[in-house]
Amino acid sequence: MDHAGEVLILTGAPGSGKTTTAQALANQPGSSKVHLHSDDFWCFIKNGVIAPYLPEAREQNRIVIDVLAKAAEGYARGGYYVILDGIVGPWFLAPFRALSVPLHYVVLRPALDDAIRRCKARGGDTLADPGPIAELHQQLSLLGELERHVLPVEGLSREDVLRQVIGVVESGEFRLAP
Repeated sequence: MDHAGEVLILTGAPGSGKTTTAQALANQPGSSKVHLHSDDFWCFIKNGVIAPYLPEAREQNRIVIDVLAKAAEGYARGGYYVILDGIVGPWFLAPFRALSVPLHYVVLRPALDDAIRRCKARGGDTLADPGPIAELHQQLSLLGELERHVLPVEGLSREDVLRQVIGVVESGEFRLAP
């Protein structure tokens, strides 16, 4: 697959398989690829970070998303296919829509119980609290005109999810207009 110069935003609630799918996609043959894991951009803040799902994180989140969008565009303009995984809901899309590169938007949607189970199984420093997971799942279930960008992933294997993501990117049907 050759999508050099393009950006794919692979989003969904915590536990939807974004990172697993992005990593597998980045290892596919074809154009050179960059995998931007959006969580890393919040981790770059070493003092004063606010959990991004809290209401008081609004300004911090705006800055992080702006930086993330510029990084994605820089890599894409350099000839890379950029696979960005993270929670990028419609409320964060404006900086990406302003980019001068082709943009794909894919929302992975698992069942809520599956998402919570996956988050709890990860362990470590990741989000495992069912409250914020359910809230983000709900927010990403109210997409309006962007509902056509949803891939239901309930009951699908990792390989099936990867195949579906490749299919919608190849078809161009999940491209966003600037």
